[in-house]
Amino acid sequence: MKTVLITGSTSGIGLGIAKEFAKEKYNIVFNGLEVDGPQIAENIGKEYGIKTMYSPANMLKPEEIKAMIEQAITTFGSVDVLVNNAGIQFVSAVEDFPEEKWNAIIAINLTSAFHTTKHVWKKMKEQKFGRIINIASAHGLVASEFKSAYVSAKHGLVGFTKTIALEGAPFNITANAICPGYVKTPLVEKQIADQAKTHNIPESEVINKIMLQKQAVKEFVSVESLGKMAVFLASDTANTLTGTAIPIDGGWNAQ
Repeated sequence: MKTVLITGSTSGIGLGIAKEFAKEKYNIVFNGLEVDGPQIAENIGKEYGIKTMYSPANMLKPEEIKAMIEQAITTFGSVDVLVNNAGIQFVSAVEDFPEEKWNAIIAINLTSAFHTTKHVWKKMKEQKFGRIINIASAHGLVASEFKSAYVSAKHGLVGFTKTIALEGAPFNITANAICPGYVKTPLVEKQIADQAKTHNIPESEVINKIMLQKQAVKEFVSVESLGKMAVFLASDTANTLTGTAIPIDGGWNAQ
Protein backbone atom coordinates (compact mmCIF):
# COMPACT_ATOMS: atom_id res chain seq x y z
CA MET A 1 0.00 0.00 0.00
CA LYS A 2 1.46 3.35 -1.07
CA THR A 3 1.43 6.56 0.96
CA VAL A 4 0.49 10.03 -0.27
CA LEU A 5 1.23 13.27 1.56
CA ILE A 6 -1.00 16.19 0.59
CA THR A 7 -0.33 19.68 1.92
CA GLY A 8 -3.37 21.83 2.64
CA SER A 9 -5.58 18.75 2.62
CA THR A 10 -8.06 19.45 5.42
CA SER A 11 -10.25 21.67 3.24
CA GLY A 12 -11.08 22.65 -0.33
CA ILE A 13 -9.10 21.23 -3.25
CA GLY A 14 -6.68 19.32 -1.05
CA LEU A 15 -9.46 17.50 0.79
CA GLY A 16 -11.09 16.60 -2.53
CA ILE A 17 -7.81 15.18 -3.81
CA ALA A 18 -7.36 13.24 -0.58
CA LYS A 19 -10.75 11.58 -0.99
CA GLU A 20 -9.83 10.36 -4.48
CA PHE A 21 -6.61 8.82 -3.15
CA ALA A 22 -8.59 7.30 -0.28
CA LYS A 23 -10.83 5.54 -2.81
CA GLU A 24 -7.67 3.94 -4.23
CA LYS A 25 -6.66 2.77 -0.73
CA TYR A 26 -3.58 4.91 -0.28
CA ASN A 27 -2.34 5.71 3.21
CA ILE A 28 -2.78 9.47 3.55
CA VAL A 29 -0.78 12.09 5.43
CA PHE A 30 -3.12 15.02 5.96
CA ASN A 31 -1.84 18.52 6.56
CA GLY A 32 -3.63 21.76 7.33
CA LEU A 33 -4.29 24.39 9.94
CA GLU A 34 -7.98 23.61 10.58
CA VAL A 35 -8.61 22.97 14.27
CA ASP A 36 -10.54 19.80 13.44
CA GLY A 37 -7.74 18.48 11.21
CA PRO A 38 -7.13 15.35 13.31
CA GLN A 39 -10.84 14.51 13.19
CA ILE A 40 -10.99 15.03 9.43
CA ALA A 41 -8.09 12.62 8.94
CA GLU A 42 -9.61 10.08 11.30
CA ASN A 43 -13.02 10.25 9.64
CA ILE A 44 -11.58 9.71 6.16
CA GLY A 45 -9.58 6.78 7.47
CA LYS A 46 -12.66 5.12 8.93
CA GLU A 47 -14.85 5.83 5.90
CA TYR A 48 -12.43 4.33 3.37
CA GLY A 49 -10.68 1.75 5.56
CA ILE A 50 -7.23 3.28 5.21
CA LYS A 51 -4.47 4.45 7.54
CA THR A 52 -4.11 8.19 8.02
CA MET A 53 -1.87 10.65 9.81
CA TYR A 54 -2.40 14.33 10.49
CA SER A 55 0.23 17.05 10.75
CA PRO A 56 -0.45 20.71 11.57
CA ALA A 57 2.89 21.75 10.01
CA ASN A 58 2.85 25.40 8.97
CA MET A 59 4.06 25.79 5.39
CA LEU A 60 5.77 29.04 6.42
CA LYS A 61 8.10 27.11 8.73
CA PRO A 62 10.70 24.85 7.07
CA GLU A 63 11.54 23.08 10.31
CA GLU A 64 7.91 22.02 10.72
CA ILE A 65 7.80 20.76 7.12
CA LYS A 66 10.90 18.65 7.72
CA ALA A 67 9.47 17.24 10.95
CA MET A 68 6.18 16.36 9.20
CA ILE A 69 7.95 14.34 6.52
CA GLU A 70 10.22 12.61 9.00
CA GLN A 71 7.13 11.63 11.01
CA ALA A 72 5.38 10.39 7.85
CA ILE A 73 8.34 8.21 6.85
CA THR A 74 8.62 6.84 10.40
CA THR A 75 4.89 6.06 10.42
CA PHE A 76 4.45 4.58 6.95
CA GLY A 77 7.97 3.71 5.82
CA SER A 78 7.99 6.14 2.90
CA VAL A 79 6.18 8.94 1.13
CA ASP A 80 5.54 7.56 -2.35
CA VAL A 81 3.43 10.42 -3.65
CA LEU A 82 3.76 14.08 -2.69
CA VAL A 83 1.01 16.52 -3.60
CA ASN A 84 2.00 20.15 -3.03
CA ASN A 85 -1.38 21.81 -2.77
CA ALA A 86 -1.15 24.41 0.01
CA GLY A 87 -1.72 27.93 -1.22
CA ILE A 88 -3.02 31.38 -0.39
CA GLN A 89 -4.14 34.33 -2.49
CA PHE A 90 -4.21 38.11 -2.21
CA VAL A 91 -5.38 40.59 -4.84
CA SER A 92 -3.96 44.10 -5.12
CA ALA A 93 -2.42 46.54 -7.58
CA VAL A 94 1.36 46.15 -7.51
CA GLU A 95 2.01 49.62 -6.08
CA ASP A 96 -0.24 48.84 -3.11
CA PHE A 97 0.72 45.20 -2.66
CA PRO A 98 1.73 44.63 0.98
CA GLU A 99 5.25 43.25 1.22
CA GLU A 100 4.27 40.80 3.94
CA LYS A 101 1.54 39.38 1.66
CA TRP A 102 4.02 38.98 -1.20
CA ASN A 103 6.45 37.15 1.08
CA ALA A 104 3.76 34.85 2.49
CA ILE A 105 2.36 33.94 -0.93
CA ILE A 106 5.80 33.11 -2.34
CA ALA A 107 6.66 31.12 0.79
CA ILE A 108 3.47 29.02 0.92
CA ASN A 109 2.71 28.63 -2.79
CA LEU A 110 6.27 28.06 -4.00
CA THR A 111 8.98 27.72 -1.38
CA SER A 112 7.10 25.14 0.71
CA ALA A 113 7.08 22.83 -2.34
CA PHE A 114 10.87 23.04 -2.44
CA HIS A 115 11.11 22.04 1.23
CA THR A 116 8.67 19.12 0.96
CA THR A 117 10.32 17.85 -2.21
CA LYS A 118 13.81 18.12 -0.75
CA HIS A 119 12.86 16.00 2.26
CA VAL A 120 11.06 13.20 0.36
CA TRP A 121 13.68 13.03 -2.38
CA LYS A 122 16.26 10.78 -0.72
CA LYS A 123 13.72 8.07 0.12
CA MET A 124 12.15 8.24 -3.34
CA LYS A 125 15.57 7.81 -4.96
CA GLU A 126 16.39 4.85 -2.72
CA GLN A 127 13.16 3.03 -3.57
CA LYS A 128 13.35 3.97 -7.26
CA PHE A 129 9.80 5.34 -7.18
CA GLY A 130 8.31 8.74 -6.57
CA ARG A 131 5.47 10.90 -7.81
CA ILE A 132 5.48 14.65 -7.18
CA ILE A 133 2.31 16.48 -8.15
CA ASN A 134 2.21 20.24 -7.80
CA ILE A 135 -1.15 21.98 -7.79
CA ALA A 136 -0.31 25.10 -9.74
CA SER A 137 -3.01 27.11 -11.51
CA ALA A 138 -4.04 28.48 -14.86
CA HIS A 139 -2.05 31.41 -13.46
CA GLY A 140 1.04 29.23 -13.67
CA LEU A 141 0.69 29.56 -17.46
CA VAL A 142 -0.91 32.95 -17.99
CA ALA A 143 -1.26 36.14 -15.96
CA SER A 144 -4.09 38.30 -14.70
CA GLU A 145 -3.84 41.80 -13.36
CA PHE A 146 -3.66 42.46 -9.60
CA LYS A 147 -2.27 38.99 -8.77
CA SER A 148 1.46 39.65 -9.08
CA ALA A 149 2.56 37.46 -6.16
CA TYR A 150 0.23 34.55 -6.96
CA VAL A 151 1.10 34.53 -10.67
CA SER A 152 4.82 34.75 -9.88
CA ALA A 153 4.60 31.88 -7.38
CA LYS A 154 2.59 29.63 -9.70
CA HIS A 155 4.87 30.31 -12.68
CA GLY A 156 7.78 29.48 -10.38
CA LEU A 157 6.07 26.26 -9.30
CA VAL A 158 5.73 25.17 -12.94
CA GLY A 159 9.44 25.88 -13.49
CA PHE A 160 10.35 23.96 -10.35
CA THR A 161 8.24 21.04 -11.59
CA LYS A 162 10.19 20.87 -14.84
CA THR A 163 13.53 20.98 -13.05
CA ILE A 164 12.78 18.15 -10.62
CA ALA A 165 11.28 16.12 -13.46
CA LEU A 166 14.69 16.17 -15.13
CA GLU A 167 16.53 15.38 -11.91
CA GLY A 168 14.13 12.58 -11.00
CA ALA A 169 13.98 10.82 -14.36
CA PRO A 170 16.90 8.42 -13.71
CA PHE A 171 15.24 7.27 -10.48
CA ASN A 172 11.65 6.70 -11.66
CA ILE A 173 10.56 9.92 -9.96
CA THR A 174 8.11 11.94 -12.03
CA ALA A 175 6.99 15.51 -11.44
CA ASN A 176 3.97 17.20 -12.97
CA ALA A 177 1.88 20.28 -12.34
CA ILE A 178 -1.90 20.45 -12.53
CA CYS A 179 -3.13 23.89 -13.56
CA PRO A 180 -6.82 24.36 -12.71
CA GLY A 181 -9.06 27.25 -13.56
CA TYR A 182 -11.67 28.33 -11.02
CA VAL A 183 -12.63 25.50 -8.68
CA LYS A 184 -15.89 25.72 -6.75
CA THR A 185 -14.83 25.42 -3.13
CA PRO A 186 -16.56 26.96 -0.09
CA LEU A 187 -14.07 29.83 -0.25
CA VAL A 188 -14.99 30.59 -3.87
CA GLU A 189 -18.71 30.24 -3.15
CA LYS A 190 -18.37 32.95 -0.54
CA GLN A 191 -16.62 35.14 -3.10
CA ILE A 192 -19.55 34.70 -5.49
CA ALA A 193 -21.99 36.10 -2.95
CA ASP A 194 -19.64 38.95 -2.03
CA GLN A 195 -19.04 39.87 -5.69
CA ALA A 196 -22.78 39.80 -6.44
CA LYS A 197 -23.42 42.20 -3.59
CA THR A 198 -20.55 44.48 -4.55
CA HIS A 199 -21.53 44.68 -8.23
CA ASN A 200 -25.28 44.53 -7.55
CA ILE A 201 -25.78 41.73 -10.06
CA PRO A 202 -27.14 38.16 -9.76
CA GLU A 203 -24.72 35.46 -8.67
CA SER A 204 -25.12 33.72 -12.06
CA GLU A 205 -23.75 36.83 -13.76
CA VAL A 206 -20.82 36.99 -11.36
CA ILE A 207 -19.87 33.47 -12.33
CA ASN A 208 -20.03 34.02 -16.11
CA LYS A 209 -19.01 37.66 -16.46
CA ILE A 210 -16.38 37.97 -13.76
CA MET A 211 -15.04 34.65 -12.49
CA LEU A 212 -15.32 32.49 -15.63
CA GLN A 213 -14.84 35.30 -18.12
CA LYS A 214 -11.56 33.86 -19.45
CA GLN A 215 -12.77 30.25 -19.58
CA ALA A 216 -14.33 29.02 -22.81
CA VAL A 217 -16.37 26.45 -20.87
CA LYS A 218 -18.42 28.43 -18.37
CA GLU A 219 -18.28 25.82 -15.65
CA PHE A 220 -16.24 25.52 -12.49
CA VAL A 221 -13.56 22.86 -12.41
CA SER A 222 -14.59 20.05 -10.08
CA VAL A 223 -12.34 18.91 -7.26
CA GLU A 224 -13.10 15.35 -8.39
CA SER A 225 -11.49 15.99 -11.78
CA LEU A 226 -8.37 17.34 -10.10
CA GLY A 227 -8.26 14.39 -7.72
CA LYS A 228 -8.66 11.83 -10.49
CA MET A 229 -5.92 13.49 -12.51
CA ALA A 230 -3.63 13.40 -9.47
CA VAL A 231 -4.38 9.70 -8.93
CA PHE A 232 -3.55 8.99 -12.58
CA LEU A 233 -0.27 10.93 -12.36
CA ALA A 234 0.62 8.88 -9.28
CA SER A 235 0.05 5.59 -11.10
CA ASP A 236 2.57 3.25 -12.73
CA THR A 237 0.82 3.94 -16.04
CA ALA A 238 2.02 7.55 -15.95
CA ASN A 239 5.70 6.63 -15.60
CA THR A 240 6.71 8.50 -18.78
CA LEU A 241 4.48 11.50 -18.15
CA THR A 242 6.76 14.01 -16.45
CA GLY A 243 7.73 17.67 -16.58
CA THR A 244 4.30 18.75 -17.76
CA ALA A 245 1.90 21.51 -16.74
CA ILE A 246 -1.58 20.17 -17.41
CA PRO A 247 -4.38 22.74 -17.72
CA ILE A 248 -7.80 21.76 -16.41
CA ASP A 249 -9.23 25.18 -17.04
CA GLY A 250 -12.20 25.06 -19.40
CA GLY A 251 -10.11 26.21 -22.34
CA TRP A 252 -8.68 29.31 -20.65
CA ASN A 253 -5.20 28.60 -22.03
CA ALA A 254 -6.47 27.78 -25.51
CA GLN A 255 -7.14 31.45 -26.22
